[in-house]
Amino acid sequence: MDHPRRRLPGELAFVLILLLFALTALWQAWRISAMSGWSTPGALPTLAALVMLVSGIRIAINTLRTPPPEVEPGRSLARDFLHQITPASIVLFTVLIVAYMFALEPLGFVASSFLFLALAMFALGERRILRTLAVSAVSLAGIYIVFQTAFSVVLPEGILKGLLP
Repeated sequence: MDHPRRRLPGELAFVLILLLFALTALWQAWRISAMSGWSTPGALPTLAALVMLVSGIRIAINTLRTPPPEVEPGRSLARDFLHQITPASIVLFTVLIVAYMFALEPLGFVASSFLFLALAMFALGERRILRTLAVSAVSLAGIYIVFQTAFSVVLPEGILKGLLP
């Protein structure tokens, strides 16, 4: 027998937050030109926000019709929600990205990006150190060349200041 789909922990709260976002977007779009005509600057954003709102209402109705999640004894909806949205790999990558952001200025683009790439590959399960270092170096060299030559982007130099062209 096929069981009906149950709501996921936090699904209703997420849908309601999306509805609030759609309402805010509609209000902000309306403020652009109060929809005084179809060719005004606010016409397209207002239409897009209205579509978001109508879609959100439909999704909210469907979500409300879905049976609530089952909670195992000794667990809570909040705990199940946190368990689903924060698997270890997501938490680890979030920490890596935040560390990369803070390392970018003092270490520079090349050093911090190399460390980030190598650590990210290690976090994804690559255990061959030489391969990890080589792939990180080749990838970074390609990215550096493209950004420096094709896009002429000034990248933070950090600790390697004066060593790179």
